[in-house]
Amino acid sequence: MRTFHSFSMAFTALRRNPMRGALTALGIIIGVSSVITMMEVGNGSSQSIQQSISSMGANVLLIIPGEQNSSGISFGSGTAKTLTPGDCEAINRECSAVRAAAPIVKARAQVVWGSRNWVPMAIAGTTLDYLTITDRENLMRGQPFTNRDVLNGNRVCIIGKTVAEKLFEDENPVGKDIRIKNVSFKIVGELAPKGANMIGMDQDDIVLAPWTTVNARVSGESLSEPNQSTDSTTDTNTLSNLYPSTGPELYPPQVDAAGNSTNMQVRYATIDQIMVSAVSAEAIPTAIDQITSLLKDRHRITPGKENDFGIRDMTEMTKLLTSATSVMTNLLLCVAMISLLVGGVGIMNIMLVSVTERTREIGLRMAVGAKSRDILLQFLTESLVLCMLGGIIGIILGHSGAMLIAHMLKWPTAASPMVIIVAISVSVGIGVIFGYYPAWKASKLNPIEALRYE
Repeated sequence: MRTFHSFSMAFTALRRNPMRGALTALGIIIGVSSVITMMEVGNGSSQSIQQSISSMGANVLLIIPGEQNSSGISFGSGTAKTLTPGDCEAINRECSAVRAAAPIVKARAQVVWGSRNWVPMAIAGTTLDYLTITDRENLMRGQPFTNRDVLNGNRVCIIGKTVAEKLFEDENPVGKDIRIKNVSFKIVGELAPKGANMIGMDQDDIVLAPWTTVNARVSGESLSEPNQSTDSTTDTNTLSNLYPSTGPELYPPQVDAAGNSTNMQVRYATIDQIMVSAVSAEAIPTAIDQITSLLKDRHRITPGKENDFGIRDMTEMTKLLTSATSVMTNLLLCVAMISLLVGGVGIMNIMLVSVTERTREIGLRMAVGAKSRDILLQFLTESLVLCMLGGIIGIILGHSGAMLIAHMLKWPTAASPMVIIVAISVSVGIGVIFGYYPAWKASKLNPIEALRYE
């Protein structure tokens, strides 16, 4: 009953001077709304990063070629031609921590259908394992190309939703022929949409085809050399021509200490990247070690020499991006917390002024029987009510601000009940901490001196 009476008196006091109450709560409103907005933007960014990495596939590693050097000038990672399809097959065959590995041959070209044309973000030559690694096995329409298509270098492809919309609008693209660099490709399937990834790249703006076809007909690289084995046929789509039994060595032969040749047969065709999926997140370090050991052996990299390939862990990239987002969010939260502290100081100042102005009222209450704890509870309740009202208004404004940011800037946001609970708790805490001293001061007034106060 006493608590209810204190809340009733607190609301009565606030109604007497609403402008002062509003200005007093303004600091809390600004602080809480800032906290809510920053937390929702930060949570949205973290979730967006996680979803983006998940959309690229689970536990993904990317193997890239080494760097090319000329006259002391380095052209950066990925510029050397050091990865072969044989490397990819060996990883699939010999690395127990690897779930699947897919070769990737990249190209950039115009895609034409009838009078319409489009330049996709990516044209990737690969195998069926690419769909497994990136979790895109369930197509929206049609079916994927087959391993036989890869072996024979058949001119078939799968397109993403963006490419389908640009070229065919609402038509079903499956079964139609498109042209890439004046080479006809039959569309056998359309990928299910995935949207943009963490760096804003449209994952649906893509054309997938057998890597053998892209290598030979789109990227312009030959798959065979004049000095290949005599048993290979003249048909460029046969397995023997795709992987010649003899030919120019990508890696020169080495000899061991006993003088024995350690030369291994190396397939001529090169690829741009190898995408790998580990069997689990815990197996990623093991997969990296197995792949590194295997490729060093296949590429004849002796101890002390630098690797001619690199392995990028997409999980580590996720951690780095999440960490960077958390740092920025925490930095902005510190600014918001300073606003809350300033608001708390403002409440304490106004409550001290209120105690001074209402000294006679306090003396009168004490004269008719009010105890010190009643006065303490009354002014502490007023401080709590101010902070809670400011917190509620701040939560509404903060959530509205986050929605406005999401609408205008297209930034991801995510509301969290925990954030609201924390905001209300902080508001109550500030009300108690900064309201206690004025309430304590009011409760210690001498009733006789308080009644004499003018």
